Amino acid sequence: MTTKELYTKGARIWVEHPEKVWESATVTSDYRSGVLIVKLDQTDEIRQITIKDEKHMPPLRNPSLLIGQNDLTSLSYLHEPAVLHNLKVRFCDRNAIYTYCGIVLVAINPYYDLPIYGDETIMAYRGQSMGDLDPHIFAVSEEAYTKLERERSDQSIIVSGESGAGKTVSAKYAMRYFAAVGGNVSETQIERKVLASSPIMEAIGNAKTTRNDNSSRFGKFIEIHFDSQYRISGASMRTYLLEKSRVVYQSPGERNYHIFYQLCAASALMPHLKLEHQDTLHYLNQGGSPNIDGVDDLKAFNETRSALTTLGVTDSEQRDMFTILAAILHLGNVALLSEDPDAAPGADCEDGAYISPTDEHLTHACSLLGVSRLELSRWLSHRRIASAHEVIVARLDVQRAACARDALAKKLYGELFAWLVTAVNRALDTGHAKKHFIGVLDIYGFETFEINSFEQFCINYANEKLQQQFNSHVFKLEQDEYIKEEISWEMIDFYDNQPCIDLIEDRLGVLALLDEECRVPQGSDTGFVAKLHQKCAAYPHFMKPRFGNQAFIIKHFADNVEYQSGGFLEKNRDTVSEEQLECIRTATSCRLIHVMLESERAVDRQTATLPPPSRRRTTPSVPITSLTQPGRRASGARQTVGGQFRASLSALMLTLSRTTPHYVRCIKPNDSKTPFLFDSARAVNQLRACGVLETIRISAAGFPSRWLYQDFFHRYRLLCRHKDIDRANIKGTCSIILSKHLKDPDKYQFGATKIFFRAGQVAYLEKVRADIQREYCVRVQSCVRTFVARRKYLRVMRTVVGIQARSRGYLARRKAQELRRARAAVTLQRHVRGWLARRNYRRLRGLALALQARARGYLARRLYRDRRKLRAVVTIQRYARGFLARQRVKKMKRQIIVAQAAIRRFLARRQYKRLRIEARSLDHVKTLNKGLENKIISLQQRLGGAMEKNKLIEPLTAQVADLKAKLELLKLVEIEVKTLKVGIDDKDSIINALRAELQSERDANTRLAQAKKGIEDQYNKDRLTWEEESEKLANELKSVKENYTLAIEERDRQHELEKSKLSADLESERQSRQKLLSSQYELQERIDTLQRAPPAKEHRRSLSDASSNSQQETAVEDDYGYGSVRSVDTSRPALEAVNWSAGHNNGTVPVADAGLVLRMQNRISALQSELSRTTKRAADLEERLLNRLSSPPSNPNVDRFKLEELEIENKKLKEHLDRLRAAGDSTLVSKEVIDQLGVIQKELDRRRDECVQLKSVLTNQTVNLKSLASSNYGSDVDIINEDGELASAYEAQKGINRQLQEELTAEKEFYSKHISSAKAEIERLREENEKYQKLLSADLSQDPKDKSHEFAQNEIIRLASESLALQERVDKLSESCRRYKNQIRMLVNKLKEVGVDDVTDILEGSDPVAAPSASVSLNMAPVTRKKEREYLGMFEYRIQDEPTIIKKLITDLKPKVATTLLPGLPAYILFMMLRHTDHVDDEPKMHQLMKAVRNGVKKTLKKRSDSIEYNALWLANMLRLLNNLRQYSGDAVYQAANTPRQNQQCLRIFDLSEYRQVLSDIAIWIYQGLINLLERQLDRLIVPAILEHEEISGLSGPAPPAAPPSSPRAGPARLKHELSALQHHLDTFAVDQALRLSIFKQLLYYICAYSLNQLLLRKDLCCWAKGLQIRYNISHLETWIKENLAEYGQKNVEEVLSVLKPITQAVQLLQARKSMQDVQSTVDMCSNLTAMQVCKILNMYTPAEEYEVKVTREFIHEIQKKMQEKAGSNPDKEPQNLLMNSKMIFSVQFPFNPSPIRLEAVELPEILELDGVLTKI
Repeated sequence: MTTKELYTKGARIWVEHPEKVWESATVTSDYRSGVLIVKLDQTDEIRQITIKDEKHMPPLRNPSLLIGQNDLTSLSYLHEPAVLHNLKVRFCDRNAIYTYCGIVLVAINPYYDLPIYGDETIMAYRGQSMGDLDPHIFAVSEEAYTKLERERSDQSIIVSGESGAGKTVSAKYAMRYFAAVGGNVSETQIERKVLASSPIMEAIGNAKTTRNDNSSRFGKFIEIHFDSQYRISGASMRTYLLEKSRVVYQSPGERNYHIFYQLCAASALMPHLKLEHQDTLHYLNQGGSPNIDGVDDLKAFNETRSALTTLGVTDSEQRDMFTILAAILHLGNVALLSEDPDAAPGADCEDGAYISPTDEHLTHACSLLGVSRLELSRWLSHRRIASAHEVIVARLDVQRAACARDALAKKLYGELFAWLVTAVNRALDTGHAKKHFIGVLDIYGFETFEINSFEQFCINYANEKLQQQFNSHVFKLEQDEYIKEEISWEMIDFYDNQPCIDLIEDRLGVLALLDEECRVPQGSDTGFVAKLHQKCAAYPHFMKPRFGNQAFIIKHFADNVEYQSGGFLEKNRDTVSEEQLECIRTATSCRLIHVMLESERAVDRQTATLPPPSRRRTTPSVPITSLTQPGRRASGARQTVGGQFRASLSALMLTLSRTTPHYVRCIKPNDSKTPFLFDSARAVNQLRACGVLETIRISAAGFPSRWLYQDFFHRYRLLCRHKDIDRANIKGTCSIILSKHLKDPDKYQFGATKIFFRAGQVAYLEKVRADIQREYCVRVQSCVRTFVARRKYLRVMRTVVGIQARSRGYLARRKAQELRRARAAVTLQRHVRGWLARRNYRRLRGLALALQARARGYLARRLYRDRRKLRAVVTIQRYARGFLARQRVKKMKRQIIVAQAAIRRFLARRQYKRLRIEARSLDHVKTLNKGLENKIISLQQRLGGAMEKNKLIEPLTAQVADLKAKLELLKLVEIEVKTLKVGIDDKDSIINALRAELQSERDANTRLAQAKKGIEDQYNKDRLTWEEESEKLANELKSVKENYTLAIEERDRQHELEKSKLSADLESERQSRQKLLSSQYELQERIDTLQRAPPAKEHRRSLSDASSNSQQETAVEDDYGYGSVRSVDTSRPALEAVNWSAGHNNGTVPVADAGLVLRMQNRISALQSELSRTTKRAADLEERLLNRLSSPPSNPNVDRFKLEELEIENKKLKEHLDRLRAAGDSTLVSKEVIDQLGVIQKELDRRRDECVQLKSVLTNQTVNLKSLASSNYGSDVDIINEDGELASAYEAQKGINRQLQEELTAEKEFYSKHISSAKAEIERLREENEKYQKLLSADLSQDPKDKSHEFAQNEIIRLASESLALQERVDKLSESCRRYKNQIRMLVNKLKEVGVDDVTDILEGSDPVAAPSASVSLNMAPVTRKKEREYLGMFEYRIQDEPTIIKKLITDLKPKVATTLLPGLPAYILFMMLRHTDHVDDEPKMHQLMKAVRNGVKKTLKKRSDSIEYNALWLANMLRLLNNLRQYSGDAVYQAANTPRQNQQCLRIFDLSEYRQVLSDIAIWIYQGLINLLERQLDRLIVPAILEHEEISGLSGPAPPAAPPSSPRAGPARLKHELSALQHHLDTFAVDQALRLSIFKQLLYYICAYSLNQLLLRKDLCCWAKGLQIRYNISHLETWIKENLAEYGQKNVEEVLSVLKPITQAVQLLQARKSMQDVQSTVDMCSNLTAMQVCKILNMYTPAEEYEVKVTREFIHEIQKKMQEKAGSNPDKEPQNLLMNSKMIFSVQFPFNPSPIRLEAVELPEILELDGVLTKI
């Protein structure tokens, strides 16, 4: 059909409008003979349009289905109004700033920060094809990066647009995307440097203009280099068209480059620059707009400095840079005078420019640069003219001098800019391999102003070249598409701007003529224009202006531009006075000047800059040609700016031609910078200038509309009959549809996968489809109306018949009712009369009965009241008499108490007076050693007022204060030591027993406090008497002080001597202890080395020495050999004299058994020698203790500490006696000796208990005294000693201490006697042992004479083996001793920290003993053979076997093997190895094992990072090992579920709390790795399973073909299969239930976030049918959760389901009604969605054809308002993001999960091959 046939009644068209450019209208009647009558939609105005040419009919509007499309080329009608309207709808109604136009991305500046550039958006576009998601700058960047990877060819992104359109921001986001997806993990961090270059270039190259607050005043091309792995390996930058004139001039409303204002804002930080406020600087105050809303220049300055540092610009270079910038600003303020300021008034002076000698700005500029002020002042106002014979220096006039000054400033800024670009390139060049690159070109768009000068010419020239490249590329892509689809096509004619480029570049073109005129000595702008008019008139794109000869016109592709020739030559020359440059080169204070100016001499600099543009919209008062015109060229044959720019542009085009280009066209929507305001006139001009409409024209010239066969069939299957539909041949069905409705075959083409339509054909098909739908609707309506009318008629007929029947029935029923009523009336009268008679009778009878009842009740109640009153009187009398009796008893008791109190008070007062008299006795005070000092202190506190008057007591006051401080220090030490001692386990039982006594003492203290009040009253009465006595005591104090001073001096001398002697003794003891410790450590290391050493090859093991295989640490080297004996005591001839050869030759008796016997004997001897050494040390300790106790104690708490140490020593001796008993058992000691030792032990226990009781009494008294004093007197504790009470209490305390000393001495004497007897017994046993050894060796060396002899030998061997078992038990106890010794060392260190050295001295010489809490039970049971060995739950291993264990247990362990083992078996084995290191106290071995485990697990998981089984296996094992460390740590919080056996197996030495944290960190690392792995695997399943799977056929399209039975569906079933497999793995490896729940919650959150993000970026999913499909798919997932996670509880299932609420609410929003009445319900429904997400979905929502109405803007705005009100206004609230954070990870915790498995029951499976490496002990 023809196009004019579409202009029928109801057709919608576009008509031109003077302001809106285009407005919509509707055709009111069919088009006839050149007249078209339309009605404007906005004003309802009827307008008649005359059509002169039917080829230029008014543009038709697109169907509503196509409005708001993501791609403009998908529109059916491709023309200017359709493009403009589509952009406006997307921008204003949907807030969508990006739109595709074929390969071009149109970006409209919203003037608003949109949250669409976060990391989540980057990840959403990663891996997506262009067009799959909403248009975005990230989609273009992803397309470029994907082509770089796929095609291995260089790419480029060309960003263009006018100032304020957002070019810089678009380029910045593109680079940010490349930095995110191509980030390099190397140390260079090049992506960070690429991003850091942006604030630097913005600071020095961007400025505020009337159109943009951050306008780029230069163009740049950034190449981001990639290596062979497509990671960023470097970058480089080239710049173009720097606007240098902005440095010296700004138009009104504009400002200079940002860096100058940043420098002024930071002037306080750099006072040496001498900068003032920006308004006082000429180069900064011309625009009158120095501030930008929302921009902090000081903060921006700090960001710039930080970026410079990131790019490697040193501090000195930064200082030089800021110095040059400051010098430029000072140059601008140099005042040029027309008269000489030094000349005399009225004197004639030379005309020209002068500079004042006192000009401070010139002085500052010269001092900053380090140049001569005289020279710079001279060449700023003079110039040098070189003639043929001489050189003349002439003074410049003021205007020329100002131009020369400005030229120098521009020159310095231009060179600084070029140097900084070089520095950026140097920082971005890492030296790595550069395989490919992606270039980002950010350059000016086409410009046209009222006054266009040289810079507009260069900008438009560059845009002509870029437009030519763009047109050819678009044409090539269009033809490639046709070839790919194999359709017939004709060559498309497109606009070629090569003639315009020839006009500029030809030999007689504009640039050539400009350079020629510049070479002419007297060349001028007028001559240049004249040459253009003469030689370029033949070019079709050149025009002369109608008026004037100072301009010329060029017909560019976008518009005709008139250029003013003023300043063309000067700007093309870009000259600066060589004298000024030479003066600047002499700078001494700024090294950067020399670098800049030296680089300026280099040819073909990579950065090409242009002179700045002229003052826009401003006409200078003086002709530009006469301002800076020099006499001759100073640079000789230097290349002009035009030539430089042409060369650099050619190089750029060559680079772009070798890349695959991608285009971004930025549009500025309005000039007022109002958010989301679309000015159609401004936008259409930019669309024409940037080439978007040219793209549309090229597309419209071919086949712009393209439909996939499936989509076309789904949309237009209504246009063919049902019998013509062949679902097996969709292409044939589409051919039938098109052949039926489109008669012209040229209007469409069938491609391989698509149908191609000419412009307007899709709209025609839409019209035909709408007509058919309308016809079918009319037919349906006729049938429905017939049905409704017939149904109404039948209903009326039924109603009439029914009414008649009911009326006749009603009349008959009424007559029958009258007859029935008469008969009923007679019956009623009879019954009523009878009822009235009966009622009267019943009333009379009732009255009589009521009177009788009331009378009887009254009499009964009166009788009841009388009896109750009687009983109450009796009760009151009883209580009253009892009360009076009790009152009398209480009164008598109170009188008795008063009498007792008076008597007791009398006795107490008499006792008090006696004590006071005793305290006043001077003789008594002198007899006290320590009491004298305390008495003086007490007297001094009582005489407070008298001491102030008496100047002679001041030294004593200071000394008293010092003693107080010492006392407080001792109190603190006492409290600290008490706190440390309370924690010891062996004191717990004693403390519990003493709590009751402490409570009673507290009660007594309470009573004393009550009595204190009475004492205070008496004290106030006696106070006057005390003051009189104080005067007497003051006199006595003078004499006492003199004696006291002498005594103190003598005592100090004695104490110093004793202190020096004790210090020497202490030092010697410490040195000896250090030697002993060092020797002990050396022996311990030797023992460990020998025990870990492998046995000799000739050694053999028999059954009898099986128990010696365990690792035991002893103080004596054991003999493991059969041919020799190693012993500590080598002087014993009995063992050396044994003839081993005889036993060796005898074959009947094994030689190994005899060796075991002798080994046992050696062991017993060693223990005896150790016990003797311990006894000697104990004796020395006793002497030291007695010596300490004999001296007067300085602190009562010292006795308590010493008693505790005696208790420790008692338990040490008890342990030694137990060892002696064990040794005696093995050598058959007599029963009497054992009984005697038992009696001694009991006596020692009894003495120890007595000491403990005395200690507790002493402690309680001290505590009670302190608490009483503090509770009664508070801070005035000193008043308690006013009458000497403290001295009396101290004397009583001393008496108690003396009693304790006496009892302790008696106990020590008793202890010494028993020790001596024990020594004698030990010596006797040793002699008997040696004798038995001789006899035994002689007996064993002989052959058995008979069977009894042989039996005896065998019995001896058996007893020897069982003795070895006892020896092992002794070794275990020795190990416990050594472990407790470590604990004692720790306690000693703590005591040292608090300053208690006495305890350290006591413990220095102690030997390792068993801890008091350890119970050692060695029963005197008969010796029998041990049949079954008891395991300790440990694995012993050698340190050299550790790599093998880690390899077999971690590295080589496969999940299939692990499933056959006990869950968590590797963790149990590793923990049992740790227990062994704790058992043997091998801390380095423990650290090495933990390090090996950590490294082994990380190495294995890094190697198997893509395996779910490995991650689940080691996540479970690390948590099992962590829980084992908690369970067996000994902490009470983890021991609640332990068995007694498990509590015994807790770690004893090592505190592995730090390693628990390490294991927790490893578990978190594994957990996060597992989550990331699962998310990567689910990425490819989420969209097909949730968003695209269509199980409900017929909603959004035809049903998909059925999948083969063998292949799994790619829908929800596949996703559920993956989740079920994960659950199986987690169950198999016994991952904790709470952690499994966290994993599923995290995965389902990721599924929800990923699905919602895709939904928010895909318009094709936002419809009702898709919402129903997605909801159905989500229901599959919810069903799986309820079925498979039900074991975790309903609450946990609901918590997991809650993470799916956002996607569920989003699809519910798609299905919900969208009218204004549903606003509140919609807001309530979308509680888990943000307002931005809801508005985005509503904006993208596509109504279901004619069945739904479009979502109105009012509805969306109301939803947004309601949701914002619901969220509340919180300024600290984080800004809302459009996309969900799919990388958010919920916090995970590892709850404690104890294991019921017994460690001793864990066995090594053979499959691990660790039998010879690990030994279970």
